[in-house]
Amino acid sequence: MGPVASQTHDSAPLAGIEQHSIDWVPLAERHGKPSNVGAIWFVGSLNLTGLATGVVTLSMGASLVWTIIATVLGSLFGTFFMAFHSAQGPQLGLPQLVQSRPQFGYLGAALTVWVFALVNYIAFNTSDALLSGQAMNLLTGVPNGVGYVLAAAVATVIALFGYEWIHRINKWLTWPFVVITAAVTLSALFGGGLPDGVWDAGPFDLAPFMLVFVFVAGFQLGWAPYVSDYSRYLRPDVSVRSTFWWTFLPSAISGIWVFILGAVVSAGAPEGTDPVTALKLAADRLFQGFGTVAVVVLLVGLLSIMAINQYGGSLTMISIMDSFRPVKPTRTIRVATIGIMLVAVGTVSTLVGIDQFNWFFANVVVVLTYLFIPWTAINLVDFFFARRGQYVVKEIFNPDGIYGRWGRRGNLAYGIGLACMAPFMVITGLYVGPVAELLGGVDCSIFVGLPVAGGAYWAFARSLDLATERRMVREEGLLEPLH
Repeated sequence: MGPVASQTHDSAPLAGIEQHSIDWVPLAERHGKPSNVGAIWFVGSLNLTGLATGVVTLSMGASLVWTIIATVLGSLFGTFFMAFHSAQGPQLGLPQLVQSRPQFGYLGAALTVWVFALVNYIAFNTSDALLSGQAMNLLTGVPNGVGYVLAAAVATVIALFGYEWIHRINKWLTWPFVVITAAVTLSALFGGGLPDGVWDAGPFDLAPFMLVFVFVAGFQLGWAPYVSDYSRYLRPDVSVRSTFWWTFLPSAISGIWVFILGAVVSAGAPEGTDPVTALKLAADRLFQGFGTVAVVVLLVGLLSIMAINQYGGSLTMISIMDSFRPVKPTRTIRVATIGIMLVAVGTVSTLVGIDQFNWFFANVVVVLTYLFIPWTAINLVDFFFARRGQYVVKEIFNPDGIYGRWGRRGNLAYGIGLACMAPFMVITGLYVGPVAELLGGVDCSIFVGLPVAGGAYWAFARSLDLATERRMVREEGLLEPLH
């Protein structure tokens, strides 16, 4: 596949199905402002899955006050790294995971990173599917499975139209979501449903505190494998700083808001209440019928995120296929891979079921956090410190090019990071690492994985022939120095 040859393609009209997939976005097609990215990531958490994240946090054993504190810190931590990934988009004009080839190799990236990323998309969209089905059931009485199909059909159409329509829809949704979420917040806080003593902090227990921290940080970090997919059409003269802040602040603010709202809503609902019903109960305390309005609005937000996950999953499948046999990034292949995502998510959601939502969602997010922490460290160290944003675009798509089929530096650093994390991991009901057990069930694995994987890669990267790479970058003339 020739990524640079795509400069000769007619760009897809704004109202049509997107042409580009994993190829490089030509400079003539770059457009938009960093604030456009802000709308995506502000709306990204204002939905039923974001609310459910807060509901799950309160079930982890900490009081509401300590849950809120852990939520704030975890969200800021995870969003910090996610936003730096977003800043790569304008500089490279490539989807996030394709840029992993220089660290992990042409095939290595597919097997080490992209398979996990595909699991990430399917897992998150399974959670979205369960919640959308439950919401449709509550609103219309249709079976959960039918509700998911209806919701997924809308999300699929949005995903097919791609980048432009995802940006447009999230921009349109921003202010209606702010108004409705603010009203639900007032109802949850002052509607009279919270039990006495709910704001007493109680004794501090590090183990559940860290469970919440890792879970929330992982939810925010879960955007990292595809965050720059939504900034890659921006012009390359957009600064790293601008893209970072237009990602970090909207995502962190909306995430913290809706996660805390979910925890408060859960505190005011009977034990065992599912997230959708808990939301309706809390909103109805403002006035009867408002709960239905709130569910509808946050369901619409969920459809937008389902579209983002289907879009990202499609790009990942195309990337994996391209690693084994070059493919042309056509509309047809995008339609086919989005259809595969639809079927895969429907199958998994049927097997899991809404009754297992909390267990499934909590453990999936934590496991994916473990898998992506070493990748995050390696990818960011390579981009900002080793190669400093300078890559030969044609070589990224060349299986026999300078980046090789197997990037031994990236794969070895990843393995070392993951191995060092394992003794510190805590997967509720499934696994407690020996060091975590000695610490009383405290999960501090991410504080091990980030420096170990990043430090190992930085040491290995010292042997890179950067002078030759930078000469090839200048000769190609596609990328500019970081700014």
